[in-house]
Amino acid sequence: MFEATLAGSLPKPFWLAETNKLWPQWNSEGQEREIAKRDATLFWLKAQEDAGLDIVSDGEQSRQHFVHGFLEFVDGIDREHKVKMGIRNNRYDAMVPQVVSKLTMKGRAHPEAKIARAHTKKKLKFTLPGPMTIVDTVADQHYGDRVKMAMAFAELLNKEARALEADGVDMIQFDEPAFNAFTKEASTWGIDCLPCAIEGLKCTTAVHICYGYGIQQNIDWKNSLGGEWRQYEEFFPALAKSRIKQVSLECTHSRVPPDLMRLLDGKDVLVGVIDVASDQVETPEEVAATIGQAMKFVPKEHLFPCTNCGLAPMDREIALKKLDALGAGAKLARERYA
Repeated sequence: MFEATLAGSLPKPFWLAETNKLWPQWNSEGQEREIAKRDATLFWLKAQEDAGLDIVSDGEQSRQHFVHGFLEFVDGIDREHKVKMGIRNNRYDAMVPQVVSKLTMKGRAHPEAKIARAHTKKKLKFTLPGPMTIVDTVADQHYGDRVKMAMAFAELLNKEARALEADGVDMIQFDEPAFNAFTKEASTWGIDCLPCAIEGLKCTTAVHICYGYGIQQNIDWKNSLGGEWRQYEEFFPALAKSRIKQVSLECTHSRVPPDLMRLLDGKDVLVGVIDVASDQVETPEEVAATIGQAMKFVPKEHLFPCTNCGLAPMDREIALKKLDALGAGAKLARERYA
């Protein structure tokens, strides 16, 4: 009960890449970089285990960015001639690569999952970007249709997801922050792409939908959303009918009405109990209290304490303390609510 996990990413250590950045530059090349990636993965696996997390992640240590780390292994994309494009419904501008021909995989995108699997006996979770979020992060110069391109990406994601399952991954999560930016589209073609992405999988599948990393553009956007954040209300009913088993959402220190979790009846709910947009470290008591609040709307056997989003841009020491709070808070909740 209350198996604790995290949304996915963790900070890059100083020996691997620039610190405190969402998209850091690597500090080495070739074999030296591969060794540094491995060391970083093992460091964070041990940190999660020490914190008492039940479901651990590789922390996305082998990827510079949660979307582009996958796209790096996709052919049909021109990375040399980037163009400016509005991201997340024009929340901010970014220089993005262009899709210029039919999308195909170069090979395995994430063989590093084998390293994590070989070094932990805990349940292992691995994250992939969702089709809609990928489409919102690249410019289309080939397909001429966002839905058609999203389905093409979903097929590639499915190939990688099947390989990850064969590597021994227990949970595969698709990250879809774009759902909160395009709520109407999310409830239709955004969710319609997910069955293709999970086709044939026997492992646990999840989708993560948050209000973004703790970067200034996202903080400013949140401040513009008013007293209640009701974006989840528009597409949770469709998600509840989907074949996705788990839904990861933002909860603590947010303005999301917690009763919206009722719309996910029948799903496992990964409830965000750790704020990624603040350096203030939660106490175990605060984490347990958030779990208790969520229990009013989610049966305890379907409730998984989680982080609101990834911790990638955060200071390493703060991230470690937040992991400790997550594990200790889940333990306290088990003692209190069992």
